[in-house]
Amino acid sequence: MGTKEILRRKQRRQPPDRNNLLLRLRPSIANPFSKEEDNIFCWKGTITGSKDTVFEGTEYRLSLSFSNDYPFKPPKIKFETCCFHPNVDLYGNICLDILQDKWSSAYDVRTILLSIQSLLGEPNISSPLNNQAAKLWSNQEEYRKMVEKLYKPLNA
Repeated sequence: MGTKEILRRKQRRQPPDRNNLLLRLRPSIANPFSKEEDNIFCWKGTITGSKDTVFEGTEYRLSLSFSNDYPFKPPKIKFETCCFHPNVDLYGNICLDILQDKWSSAYDVRTILLSIQSLLGEPNISSPLNNQAAKLWSNQEEYRKMVEKLYKPLNA
């Protein structure tokens, strides 16, 4: 794709379509909503832990920030709820390849949220941001206890 094509696409680029996304998402995956009514590039949403994982029954708040270069650059996504996970640091930053070097402009918000939900149950322990969580991951019973100890429900 040449520079002219990129510029033409950027000029036609629309902000993320929140209403279309709301229609396509299952409530158990995420519940996005606009962070600021006048800023459609800043969202907050929730994602739930998948069934049959140590995160089952948990719900986490995420912040999503879209740059002017979206969809050519990934959104910045952080956990706002404390999440004890090998690929999430203490500040909520997420280590996920599709949010970094494996990004494609073909990915939409639904794909990203599904990937994060999948990452909860299947972390990449060879590339941890949280070494304590990575070391404890092999003992799922103890890991679940730590998740329960650190987890703060959204409605609490």
